Amino acid sequence: MSGTETAGGTASGGRRGRLLRRLGLVALLLTTAGAGAGYLALQHYAASLGPIDLSVLQRTSPLALDRDGRLLRAFATPEGRWRLPVKLTEVDPHFINLLKAYEDRRFDAHGGVDPFGVARAAWQLARNGRVVSGASTLSMQAARLLEPREARSFSAKLRQMVRAVQLERRLGKEGVLVAYLTLAPYGGNIEGVRAASLIYFGKEPARLSTAEAALLVALPQSPEARRPDRNPAAAGAARARVLQRGLEAGALVAAETERASAAAMPAARRALPMLAPHLAEQAIAAQDGGSGVAAPVYMAALEPEAVIALVPGAPGQGAQVAPKAGTNVTLAIDARLQAALQALAEERAAGLGRRISAAIVVVDNATGEVRAHVGSPDYFDAERAGAVDASRAVRSPGSALKPFIYGLAFEQGLAHPETVLDDRPSRYGAWAPENFEMGFLGTVSARKALQMSLNLPAVELLSELGAPQLLARLRGAGARLAMPDDASPGLAVGLGGLGVSLVDLTMLYVGLARGGDVVPLRWRLDDPVGQTRRLTDPVAAWYVADALREAPPPANAVTGRIAFKTGTSWGYRDAWAIGYDRRYTVGVWLGRADGASVPGLVGRVAAAPVLFDAFARIGGEPQPLPQPPGVLRATAATLPPPLRHLRKGAPKTIAATLIPPLRISFPPDGSSIDLGAGSGGALPDLALRANGGAPPLRWFVNGAPVGEAQMRRQSFWKPDGAGFARVSVMDSRGTSDSVQVRIE
Repeated sequence: MSGTETAGGTASGGRRGRLLRRLGLVALLLTTAGAGAGYLALQHYAASLGPIDLSVLQRTSPLALDRDGRLLRAFATPEGRWRLPVKLTEVDPHFINLLKAYEDRRFDAHGGVDPFGVARAAWQLARNGRVVSGASTLSMQAARLLEPREARSFSAKLRQMVRAVQLERRLGKEGVLVAYLTLAPYGGNIEGVRAASLIYFGKEPARLSTAEAALLVALPQSPEARRPDRNPAAAGAARARVLQRGLEAGALVAAETERASAAAMPAARRALPMLAPHLAEQAIAAQDGGSGVAAPVYMAALEPEAVIALVPGAPGQGAQVAPKAGTNVTLAIDARLQAALQALAEERAAGLGRRISAAIVVVDNATGEVRAHVGSPDYFDAERAGAVDASRAVRSPGSALKPFIYGLAFEQGLAHPETVLDDRPSRYGAWAPENFEMGFLGTVSARKALQMSLNLPAVELLSELGAPQLLARLRGAGARLAMPDDASPGLAVGLGGLGVSLVDLTMLYVGLARGGDVVPLRWRLDDPVGQTRRLTDPVAAWYVADALREAPPPANAVTGRIAFKTGTSWGYRDAWAIGYDRRYTVGVWLGRADGASVPGLVGRVAAAPVLFDAFARIGGEPQPLPQPPGVLRATAATLPPPLRHLRKGAPKTIAATLIPPLRISFPPDGSSIDLGAGSGGALPDLALRANGGAPPLRWFVNGAPVGEAQMRRQSFWKPDGAGFARVSVMDSRGTSDSVQVRIE
């Protein structure tokens, strides 16, 4: 009986075991099928959502950057938001660690959704009957920022989870972090950690204190309620929670947490960087399809308010600059120098009067790159017409054109720095020019006349050169000159009787600093190097620089550091100072935007101190220009006779009119002469021939005499190597002709 029962019990137990195994298998099959169905359903749901739209990451604030990538100026997006692009390497790693500790400790381990977080959130929901935590990861938050939705529901959360997984697969961990750091809200119209760091702390997010990092971690959770400029108590409490979480996670130490908790809260929003605002605006507009070159502004008869009304985006006007989002340009500007010169312009303009404006341009002579550009002392100062770029305004240059008169005279063999000129009353038709000081010095050298900016000698030289020739040379070098009412050029142009902008005038002085070659200015770092244009020959350019280096400096400045020239327009409307050494050329303009007279506004008194201060802020010791071959060092007594005094035009006699004009017949102007300069041996003599004129003739090459004056119309010159040369000839009447040739 007992054996039968035992056997029966064993058989019964076996049947139960088989049943349980079958039930387990069925359960496993059902579970697998359910999981598979769920997976397929999830896949179908994910496919129904379509690809995630990442274009918002490209719709960032347009930026103008300096040559080293530093921010000069940012523009709001078309929606009016400050959303600055950011790279992970541009954010303090301390902030990233604190962000992960507070928001998503397992960020580096999960694939977009944290299963432990989901399980914890489900348990808290079942236990408390309400949502305690949302199980959101940084990836899910990035997905929500990319596809913002107001509704809080299970379907919205499911969508975030699916998108988070897609984001991780598409962008990787670093890309997800960049998306979050670019789009996270920080209160008002501030989006992204870079904009928030600049606006709340005035610094890039590359180096944040612990207190700053903790506040930036806390703000996106409730950006409006925790804005430090409006709710400092709420912001402080939120920061304290982040610090405590960081301490618990081991990301912070107790002493560090204590110091950060006691740190002051930012009380107000700061302005974003506003360096080179006019140039940044023009460059961004050009990137969006505009010309990028601001048209010259004629401001002689406009009130400041009227001028501002003409400028797009001027303060107080309805029109604002609305560049395309994501547009970035890199300028040749040096941000540190730009900031220093903007402060200088603001300081000096404020000392001269409440409506005085100022403009400064700094150019690297070697490359033509514009290293600093100040269009006005304060872009937002409506009283000074700050939105107007005064560096491009067409104004009278006063005496600032005189160096080009002397340079042309030196080049053509008409004069030498030691040539004697007359500074005494003269009349040219109905016009009797006067010196600025209303006195006369009598007989002076060309050097001293240029250094003292005497009007009469300059007009005397120009009367021999001819005003059209001067204007043709300046325009040929690329300068845009404006004549009043399209008047024909007269001798008054040498004293400022035309219009030119500070940008163009500075470009011409760069040509003097480069030995006579004008190079187009380069505003952007990627601008191509333009073709140079000839302004004058190297010897003439050096003569001008050598004279201007000894010009009387402003008070408390040292003589001989830079070559510079000042200018004052008629009626004290414009004060100019342009100076250069081997490295840089700096142009300064002061005046009112409406062109009104400012009594006492004199270039040497007002603008020259700004010029010298600008060179001091550039730093480094000024370097003189190298002396080119062919410079003739002499005194008035040792000069060749035709150069000792300015030889006026031929006497107006019947005999004189029968003499044909003096012209160089060989070599032709602009020609290239192959003398075998590349062979390494001595070069043969080059024949120089002229027609016309009144012998004896004297020849010059690069300002240096070739032999003695002779009755023959032919001479010979032995070049010392390859390169450009300016060949000139002068006859007994003082008339001359010049050509430029290239020796090969």
